[in-house]
Amino acid sequence: MGDMTNSDFYSKNQRNESSHGGEFGCTMEELRSLMELRGTEAVVKIKETYGDTDAICRRLKTSPVEGLPGTAPDLEKRKQIFGQNFIPPKKPKTFLQLVWEALQDVTLIILEIAAIISLGLSFYHPPGENNEGCATAQGGAEDEGEAEAGWIEGAAILLSVICVVLVTAFNDWSKEKQFRGLQSRIEQEQKFTVVRAGQVVQIPVAEIVVGDIAQVKYGDLLPADGLFIQGNDLKIDESSLTGESDQVRKSVDKDPMLLSGTHVMEGSGRMVVTAVGVNSQTGIIFTLLGAGGEEEEKKDKKAKQQDGAAAMEMQPLKSAEGGDADDKKKANMHKKEKSVLQGKLTKLAVQIGKAGLVMSAITVIILVLYFTVDTFVVNKKPWLPECTPVYVQYFVKFFIIGVTVLVVAVPEGLPLAVTISLAYSVKKMMKDNNLVRHLDACETMGNATAICSDKTGTLTTNRMTVVQAYVGDVHYKEIPEPSSINAKTMELLVHAIAVNSAYTTKVLPPEKDGALPRQVGNKTECGLLGFVLDLKQDYEPVRAQMPEEKLYKVYTFNSVRKSMSTVIKLPDESFRMYSKGASEIVLKKCCKILNGAGEPRVFRPRDRDEMVKKVIEPMACDGLRTICVAYRDFPSSPEPDWDNENDILNELTCICVVGIEDPVRPEVPEAIRKCQRAGITVRMVTGDNINTARAIAIKCGIIHPGEDFLCLEGKEFNRRIRNEKGEIEQERIDKIWPKLRVLARSSPTDKHTLVKGIIDSTHTEQRQVVAVTGDGTNDGPALKKADVGFAMGIAGTDVAKEASDIILTDDNFSSIVKAVMWGRNVYDSISKFLQFQLTVNVVAVIVAFTGACITQDSPLKAVQMLWVNLIMDTFASLALATEPPTETLLLRKPYGRNKPLISRTMMKNILGHAVYQLTLIFTLLFVGEKMFQIDSGRNAPLHSPPSEHYTIIFNTFVMMQLFNEINARKIHGERNVFDGIFRNPIFCTIVLGTFAIQIVIVQFGGKPFSCSPLQLDQWMWCIFIGLGELVWGQVIATIPTSRLKFLKEAGRLTQKEEIPEEELNEDVEEIDHAERELRRGQILWFRGLNRIQTQIRVVKAFRSSLYEGLEKPESRTSIHNFMAHPEFRIEDSQPHIPLIDDTDLEEDAALKQNSSPPSSLNKNNSAIDSGINLTTDTSKSATSSSPGSPIHSLETSL
Repeated sequence: MGDMTNSDFYSKNQRNESSHGGEFGCTMEELRSLMELRGTEAVVKIKETYGDTDAICRRLKTSPVEGLPGTAPDLEKRKQIFGQNFIPPKKPKTFLQLVWEALQDVTLIILEIAAIISLGLSFYHPPGENNEGCATAQGGAEDEGEAEAGWIEGAAILLSVICVVLVTAFNDWSKEKQFRGLQSRIEQEQKFTVVRAGQVVQIPVAEIVVGDIAQVKYGDLLPADGLFIQGNDLKIDESSLTGESDQVRKSVDKDPMLLSGTHVMEGSGRMVVTAVGVNSQTGIIFTLLGAGGEEEEKKDKKAKQQDGAAAMEMQPLKSAEGGDADDKKKANMHKKEKSVLQGKLTKLAVQIGKAGLVMSAITVIILVLYFTVDTFVVNKKPWLPECTPVYVQYFVKFFIIGVTVLVVAVPEGLPLAVTISLAYSVKKMMKDNNLVRHLDACETMGNATAICSDKTGTLTTNRMTVVQAYVGDVHYKEIPEPSSINAKTMELLVHAIAVNSAYTTKVLPPEKDGALPRQVGNKTECGLLGFVLDLKQDYEPVRAQMPEEKLYKVYTFNSVRKSMSTVIKLPDESFRMYSKGASEIVLKKCCKILNGAGEPRVFRPRDRDEMVKKVIEPMACDGLRTICVAYRDFPSSPEPDWDNENDILNELTCICVVGIEDPVRPEVPEAIRKCQRAGITVRMVTGDNINTARAIAIKCGIIHPGEDFLCLEGKEFNRRIRNEKGEIEQERIDKIWPKLRVLARSSPTDKHTLVKGIIDSTHTEQRQVVAVTGDGTNDGPALKKADVGFAMGIAGTDVAKEASDIILTDDNFSSIVKAVMWGRNVYDSISKFLQFQLTVNVVAVIVAFTGACITQDSPLKAVQMLWVNLIMDTFASLALATEPPTETLLLRKPYGRNKPLISRTMMKNILGHAVYQLTLIFTLLFVGEKMFQIDSGRNAPLHSPPSEHYTIIFNTFVMMQLFNEINARKIHGERNVFDGIFRNPIFCTIVLGTFAIQIVIVQFGGKPFSCSPLQLDQWMWCIFIGLGELVWGQVIATIPTSRLKFLKEAGRLTQKEEIPEEELNEDVEEIDHAERELRRGQILWFRGLNRIQTQIRVVKAFRSSLYEGLEKPESRTSIHNFMAHPEFRIEDSQPHIPLIDDTDLEEDAALKQNSSPPSSLNKNNSAIDSGINLTTDTSKSATSSSPGSPIHSLETSL
């Protein structure tokens, strides 16, 4: 069905509908046109055509209370007539399309052309072929048979190109497949509550049919279009369809239209489903988006702009997200900058590519010049017309060698390694309960420096139980005996809890004997209902006598009210309202309280203060959430003005205050300890009372008694970060966040402010990378703003899942730690691959280049180079990118955003191994024939047979790479490279497999691979030299990196590249690359001058401040404040602190206002490059030229 195009889909539905239309009282077309109306028009239309919503239910053969009977034939019939609730995905790219895309690669095209020319020439036999006067026939005469085989080289090149293309296409294809699998998995996860045969059931969204009665509640993303039947206080955010941000109130008589893809912001209710899948409002938009492939491009742009919002909000409905990973990227353009890793990699790849191009060009030029000079100048041969083809053949051969150098230099394996590594991690993270929605979130998580976590459900088990209560002037430390509570109070209490809670919330008997009762619905309410059951009472009869339809008015819980109230009409026509909510909020509105006899007595503000001190604070300090239950009676006439909330929710009578315990998950303290060890600060952001929050934070290990930290309430936090005008100031946030550990009684906006404040902070040298967990609808903004948003899979609302990057399928904090581990592993895997890949590249390029220059012929032939490139790129990326993570990854600090991809240790390894390999290959090249007593392979004529000499070189080269692949498994200079090698079967398979294929190529490859079979002793030597790599690796590990000052790092993102995405997006189209290069040239000049000035200034500032004992008030961050921050241990972080005098700051400011490119540079250079390492012993650091000190950085920047 998924392959059917939308038009087929339509016509099929139309056909069916005409045949079956009569069975139901309305057709699909009618319902579809009805759903296109809004507001009052719709109400009028329903009145005219159908009568009322109940009539529509009757026509659709469904009951507003009982729902559909839910029998299979009935559901099938409805699917046949009205369609299914899924949107057929765009067709995935076929394998051939992917092959075609892989062929677009520039280097491959060049190779193809070269190979075709070479093939053509080999079949063309010019008359001057055997003319002695033409080519400088070097070496022995070639026999006829060999000349006939000239086509083989061209053919072999083409073949290897085909190999590379197929491998690339296959990888893309499997990536696509995985992506679709992931998407459909996300879809199956999405369930919705409907009523069938009187039972409330949860079914997958795709199973919803027209006529279903669906229960909608706060935080849902509506899965289909429908009509509102009954409910209370339902407000919907329709911005994803209409673009208007105001919330729309829904009611049966004013606006009953509920549309798919919109979000329920508060309230609850029921709707009858009237349109599903392609016929729903969002489905119609998607059909427009995906209509005809050819028009797609044109339409896409228009539609994208209008429905960008809709497309983003609606992803779960879109069955496989159109399959294109880039579709996803488009939708999220606004959300994330290019991920840090991709930025670093792109930069590195471009640098390497340029270098390769230059090398290959030089190679070709040198070869051509040497040949022409040698032939026409030294040997004074005339250019004979009949010789032209022979010369051209030589030139083609040179060109092919040049291209091969280029092919080897360009690391095609890089993007592949990243993809494989990410895809592998994502697959494995599923097992660790992380459902990754955006691939790059995985890698960002490895750099996380801060996690802002919710408390309820993430750090705690979210199984609420009442453990203390204050009823009738007595504070019970455990659940009281039912007999000790006054009967009147008891009745009020049971009613207040049973009626004033969502009717979907229930406590069901346990599934297995001895298990805990099952809690369904809102967990806090479950705790209260559990309290009723513990008091040996039952809430079901109360609910049965007061069904949901009879509730007079409901004020649903939302983050502003922090309480929930329900109004009912008593038999004598008067009204009673039950309220429950956070105790400090509800108690403020109470003016009476029930005493031991169940009579209300006056409750004055000073009584309240005493109660807070004696009851609420002690409960909170035990880590309990305190909830106050209260009620108020209203006369029947005059009827109160229910919309005036402030007057209604006032003058309450308090029934009781309960303390609800939500125990900490047993595995959380350990997980938090791991985070702290890994250099990640965990902060708790919760809506709870500050004492409760602090108690839980201590239990979790977020704060340790005696440390220097802050616990703030939302109000206080807002007071501290805003200036007199009430605007938020970044400097004020910077004063708070480093020490803040707990933010209590916080609103969603506070959470967003905190996340934004930490991300935008320039307080630390590295920009903070923040992960946030959230479950509620209101956490959406914070989840979107964070670098990585985690949504709860169980407790999370659809809206939260939409905004998130990773869904925690078990709502457990310790899964976040797993995500960190995987993220770091991705980063390390890619570094491992780079370390290996660059060694191969450096060696292969230098060998080909020098070989070509000295002997007019590369010792490694084109086909051999391609084989090396293919195995070394593709297979090695598979082998190294699938290393499983280990716990040791959590023992280091996060890398941070501007840490280079290739660290000094790695650079040392790359160069060290390159030296070893080059030495041996050149030794073999120039004296190999003497060592092995074989013919020299140098200076062979054009079509000479493959020599043993060059075969040995090729074989040795590959052996060295194989053993170096094992060395590459460790990048931090560890000694034991075999550590855990058997935990990675893929690695072992690939190494052995490559070895086997290599044997086949050498022994049977013959002419195409330019190999001649080797004897056993020659093989032994090759393997022996390869094994030398492992020994040499140990030698390299012994050299301390710190000694090698000259090593540069590579692949670093400076802050220049981190322009916020919004600004980037607008300019991208206007600036083309040439301009950018020009600008970069200017920038470099500015930068050079700037740096030198700054460095001289800093050196001066540093000297003067040393003599003044570093007491200068202007030196913004003096050493003393630093010592006062317990978070920064000076030895670890070597903070770079600019010591700059005032004049400097003013200049800086002036420059910043100029918003010209250099201003942004000055920001980073003056502060970072010339940062000074504050070791604790200041006198030393002035003289020692440590890698960060001004003296050293002067050398490097000049």
